[in-house]
Parts: sequence; structure tokens; C-alpha cells
Amino acid sequence: MKYLTIALPKGRLADLTLDLFEKAGIKCRGMEEKSRKLIIEDDESMLRFFLAKPSDVPVYVEYGAADLGVVGKDTLMEEARDLYEVLNLGFGACRMAVAGPAELMGRLDEIPDKRVATKYPNIAREYFEFVKKESIEVIKLNGSVELAPLVGLSEVIVDIVESGRTLKENNLVVLEEISVVSARLVVNKVSMKMKSQRIRKLIEDVGKELENA
Repeated sequence: MKYLTIALPKGRLADLTLDLFEKAGIKCRGMEEKSRKLIIEDDESMLRFFLAKPSDVPVYVEYGAADLGVVGKDTLMEEARDLYEVLNLGFGACRMAVAGPAELMGRLDEIPDKRVATKYPNIAREYFEFVKKESIEVIKLNGSVELAPLVGLSEVIVDIVESGRTLKENNLVVLEEISVVSARLVVNKVSMKMKSQRIRKLIEDVGKELENA
């Protein structure tokens, strides 16, 4: 029997996923040990795990290097990869939102030809064009997007908001919520056919644990 390969995002999401899997009866022996190994294999459960940069997880899954993966909904929305999104794992929850100076509250629609700074250009463009029915200029940034409206680079930003503390400290507020995002379990489309029984069993076990949590 071939291994079932699961790609996990490095950091807190991996720890939360492994904890959830353990509770669901999915053994992850070797993953709890601190190791420099890139791939951990469990011959008893026939599972193979590897850690990847969060934004790379859906790439590994789409191309079949991993059968399953755990990735944030924000990454799925931004990249629109060709895979199955099968479970909302619930953890890592936050909001994708439009934010800016408090004086723009309720007045966002009054600003023509808005400039929007963001790490998520596709999400920003789709929200404004398809939901708000307006064209915008998207400015792609890789660092602290909160800086953009403070120095006049953009009127507003689109970004992930967790506690809202960073916004508050920079005199910014959430103007509109785009979506609630959290960790999702995704599956390669070919793997779903070729390893259907094992994958569906894993999804079922994890799903039951989420219901009982």
C-alpha cells in the first residue's frame, strides 16, 4: 500500500493540525520530535508528512506531490488552485477585510478610482470589481500594508485582521469585511479518485472529531 502524503504549513497551523489528527485517531509518530528531516514517514499508518511554507502547500497538493494539505482560506482565495476543499478545520480563524482611516467609515463608496494596497491583489480586485462593482488600482505590497494609507500610497488596504490591534495602533479601522478565513483541508483531485477509500476515511474521522469538539 502506498503512503498517503500530507503537506502541512510550518508553524502553529501544523501543531494544531497534528493535535486534531491525533484526537481523530490518525497517528503522526515522528512529527512530534524535533528533527531536521524534511519528510516523516510512519510505516504503521502508512502516512507521510512534510512541512512547507504555507503559501506553497496548495501547490504541492494541486500537482500531486501531496495527496492532502492544510492551508488557510486566504491562500485558497488568492491563488484559486485546482483542488478539492473538503473541510473547514476552524482554527486560525480571522477576517479578510478592507481597512483604512476611521473617517472613511460609511464613505468608502464616495472615493472614485481608489488605490488599494494589499498582499492579496486577486482577492482585492475580485471583491471591488464583482461585489462592489467598481474598478480600483491595486498596489501589491509584501510588507506591512498598514503603512500604505498612513503615507498616502493608498486610500485603503485589504488584509487579514486577527485581533485588530495593529490597525488600532495605527489609527485604522475595519471598513468592510470581505470574508471569514480559517484553515482548510484540501485534496488533490487525482488522489481523491486513486486513493478514495483512505482519503474519505481520513476526512470522515477528522470531520467527526470537529463535530465533537
